[in-house]
Amino acid sequence: MPEETVIVGKVCGCVLKAVTTADGKTHFESDCLDKESRDKLNAVFEEEAVLRVTPKAFLERITEPVTEPATEPVTEPGPDTRLNPTES
Repeated sequence: MPEETVIVGKVCGCVLKAVTTADGKTHFESDCLDKESRDKLNAVFEEEAVLRVTPKAFLERITEPVTEPATEPVTEPGPDTRLNPTES
């Protein structure tokens, strides 16, 4: 089996890859912009790595770009300039 590399994503200025070796074992590798980026990514892995089991449908849904709907600013209504019907 030849070595296979899959780009997982970009984190802390690094490209994170899952590499499967010829013997079938998979591990993470990263290419970072600089030592500072590498150290930040390393700190994330040293702090805590949380692994969750998530349904496939959810994983497919999060790969799509997420766009927030545009919201119009909420403004207070101005004073009513119409005359009171009893004040004509």
